[in-house]
Amino acid sequence: MQLRTHTVRRYDLWLVASTCLAIAFFLVVAFRLVPVSTSVERIGNLQYVQDTEQTLTFESIFDVPQGQWQAVSNPVNLGMNHVPFWFSFTLPPTPDNLGAFLVEVRYPLLDSIEVAFYTPESTEPLMTYSGGDAQSFSSRPISHESLLFPVPSSNEGLLAIVRVKTGGTIRLPIRLWEEKEFVEHTSKQNLFMGIFFGFLLAMGISNLFLFLTTRNRTFLMYSGYVFSLTLTLGAIHGFAYAHIWPNQVWFQGRAVAIFANAAIMFALIFSRMLLQVSEHSRRADYLLKILSALFAINILISLILPYAYLIRIFLLLLSAVVLITLALGIWLALKGVVVARYYSFAWAFLLFSGFTASLDNLNLLPFDIPSNYLLMLGAAVETLILALVLAISYSHNREEMFDAQEKALAQEKSALAAKEDLIAVQARYQEELEYKVEERTLELEVALRELSDANRELETLNSIDSMTGIRNRRHFDKRLMAEGRRSRREQTPLSLAMLDIDHFKRINDEYGHTAGDSCICHVAKQLQSLLRRPTDDVCRYGGEEFAIILPNTDLSGAEQVVESMRKAIESTPVEVDGESISMTISAGVATTVVAYEEHELALLKHADKQLYAAKEAGRNQIKADNLPG
Repeated sequence: MQLRTHTVRRYDLWLVASTCLAIAFFLVVAFRLVPVSTSVERIGNLQYVQDTEQTLTFESIFDVPQGQWQAVSNPVNLGMNHVPFWFSFTLPPTPDNLGAFLVEVRYPLLDSIEVAFYTPESTEPLMTYSGGDAQSFSSRPISHESLLFPVPSSNEGLLAIVRVKTGGTIRLPIRLWEEKEFVEHTSKQNLFMGIFFGFLLAMGISNLFLFLTTRNRTFLMYSGYVFSLTLTLGAIHGFAYAHIWPNQVWFQGRAVAIFANAAIMFALIFSRMLLQVSEHSRRADYLLKILSALFAINILISLILPYAYLIRIFLLLLSAVVLITLALGIWLALKGVVVARYYSFAWAFLLFSGFTASLDNLNLLPFDIPSNYLLMLGAAVETLILALVLAISYSHNREEMFDAQEKALAQEKSALAAKEDLIAVQARYQEELEYKVEERTLELEVALRELSDANRELETLNSIDSMTGIRNRRHFDKRLMAEGRRSRREQTPLSLAMLDIDHFKRINDEYGHTAGDSCICHVAKQLQSLLRRPTDDVCRYGGEEFAIILPNTDLSGAEQVVESMRKAIESTPVEVDGESISMTISAGVATTVVAYEEHELALLKHADKQLYAAKEAGRNQIKADNLPG
């Protein structure tokens, strides 16, 4: 059933309102979390030089002519370049009443950063530090998710020299904090980050529980997407390196690429399932499968290639995904798939924010707001819109339920009217109707009783061997399956014996087939008479071969029962037409506790194997063996 027009318009209003609310909220938070201007303004005379030959050191950096240094604005974004860059900037004197200064580089993805502080007239550093995600987290001067360096106290100001080398983007958002300012700013930022990441984890865990209860793989794919997105943002902000894998230097250098590719892979699979793309276009579904596979392969490549190549491959694939998913969403929306309109907008918003953040990292499209917050904005808007999609689905199901209730009420009214008419007729012809009903009911009961007796008799006849009067092969198959299930359920041993009259062909050849039939009947009666429990069963398996089912009987007990049968048949010849015919039997016995489906068939094969072993050993004997579970 299609959604009503006024309902769709109401959802459109909710979509616009929720998107504007999320954007406004994140803009307010982003600007509140942007450090006070003084933390940036304290950085003076910021300039850099590119070490193309990679020969500069902290000793030789002072020999670089001033004309080679280039001024740059803070925050620094020089794009992707794998050669070292040297930066210098001045710091103001440390006031006595403010305590120590802290230099923060709010970009945790730098591979290597070395910082040295000098007095204005000295080339010997007062203090040197190193950091970056190419080093273990414990080696940082201050254990913090951001790159944080304490500044030595100085009454005359300091010169800071910084060497940066990374395989990704050369970003250097430098801030000089007073300790009090930094604590206040960090507390607000950590509160917001805790709420944001907690919300994402709650979404992922709740959908994982929905998968465990419903076994719907759509929830699993969405959980994988949310967890991958959470780890990607956690790695970008430095929280994952600080709290999840602080000593895994190799993994930290690839974490962003691994989880970013995993997030897009899960998102594409989730999109296919939620939008049911295969029902609308097999080609589009196949294309999404190929893109999912490419991102999966890219995850493996992320374990090998350097980050500089990985990010370029990822951006290329991401650009293709943005265009394809937007086109697919518009196409499905034009076909009337209302959910596709909202979901595609949510997905496109997140991809667009990730794409613009990537452009900002490459210094192709710089923004005043940090690119990390752009990714968070996209994730938050997507979460809100997906909540709207769930509301649409719920409302749609509720409207269908209301329509079904209205139809049911109309049918119930019709049924009540018909019932009143029936009661009126019943009142006039009640006595006659009751008599006829009783008469027909009695006839039906008699017919059913006769049919039941006939069915039971037919079932009994079908399970009896016509020549010997004992149970036949059909009964044996059903009984073996039933006892196998009981053995498996109650964990009790089940024994099975396969018996065969020795040299039966010679008896037929010497005395005739009529005598052979008499011998089979004689053996059947002997076997039947030697069973002591009602649960034991002997069946004619075929020709001169018999099968005995012994429930709840171990191997020793089964062997004793069959041995008594062998002795009885050996000692009681059969009289046929004045001829005394002596017979012997060979038997194979197998016992097990049934552990799985069709285990009882393996038991049958094992008993048959023991029977052939008894024949090969000379006949007139029993071979018994346990079948492993």
